[in-house]
Amino acid sequence: MTYRFIRVIAISLLAAAATVPSFAKEPAKTDKPTIVLVHGAFADSSSWNGVIAELRDKGYPVVAIANPLRSLSGDARYTASVLDHIQGPVVLVGHSYGGSVISNAAVGRDGIKALVFVSAFAPDAGESVAALAGRFPGSTLGDALAAPVPAPEGGVDLYIDQDKFRAQFAADVNAKAARLMAVGQRPIAEGALKEPSNGSAWKVIPSYFIYGSDDKNIPPAAMAWMAERAHAKAAVVVAHASHVPMVSHAHEVATLIETASSASR
Repeated sequence: MTYRFIRVIAISLLAAAATVPSFAKEPAKTDKPTIVLVHGAFADSSSWNGVIAELRDKGYPVVAIANPLRSLSGDARYTASVLDHIQGPVVLVGHSYGGSVISNAAVGRDGIKALVFVSAFAPDAGESVAALAGRFPGSTLGDALAAPVPAPEGGVDLYIDQDKFRAQFAADVNAKAARLMAVGQRPIAEGALKEPSNGSAWKVIPSYFIYGSDDKNIPPAAMAWMAERAHAKAAVVVAHASHVPMVSHAHEVATLIETASSASR
């Protein structure tokens, strides 16, 4: 390897290292809080695209976290580490399993203005996602899962069978988009779904809920119960929406996030 080639690589690496993520720089001159979005299992950050577009058009700084989906405690620590680099108030938003993550990551953080649960779990300390999902009848997720895939670190990863993905996860999303979501889904470690929560930030931080009446992953009755338990400031039920209202009803989700952002804590 020539000296010139090594020098080019070194310069490129230094340039990359000098690139600071936008959320770690000085905060934008705005009175709006930063919206931090945390996706759940079988999804990725692109599931927030419609919500992101609407919020950014209205001047909100937005960060969409790539949730590792490895363990609840680890995912919460990772999310908290991102929050450490955001200056100013934050509205923390979680979808599905991501609701458990934000419930833990927000504990003890004064800068969190509100929590928004989008078809999401809001566990109390000691509760797991798996336990909450089975508390009320109606979830058909178990029958839609593909064969577990052994994970290199131990345990197994879970995916939704691609042929069952739309009906189970995104029934109100058009077929072409749902197919792309199925192929691009992120797996979750089975252990993350069974790990008990260590925190319940919704007990002290104002919380807002939105979910679909036709959700097949989390029974709507479970989400209504969690919203009531959390004394939610608002609980919006989107008629006939699936488990991904942030995709199929991005406007309604963005509107609730704006409501949470505007309310005083």
